[in-house]
Amino acid sequence: MGEYNFGDAMKSMISKSNLRNGVRAVQIEEVWEKLMGKTIAEYTDKIKIVNQTLFVSTNVGPLKNELMYQKPQIIQRINEAFGEKVIGFVVIE
Repeated sequence: MGEYNFGDAMKSMISKSNLRNGVRAVQIEEVWEKLMGKTIAEYTDKIKIVNQTLFVSTNVGPLKNELMYQKPQIIQRINEAFGEKVIGFVVIE
């Protein structure tokens, strides 16, 4: 029987379960400021991931417009940060 450390066992369990999306959603909130900058993070109200779609909510009109143009860069930054394809689409609300 092979040996696993606790961290590897948890990663394996999460990757095979439905918890993965929930964990990713928490992680994205933690790295959002690093990926997008302090100003964007400050005016972003809500961030969530549902089935590889990132939903970003803000009440600031000019920021919504800017984020619309940055969708490909947002997808690229997030996927690079996680080292895998976490999101494929971005919806700005």
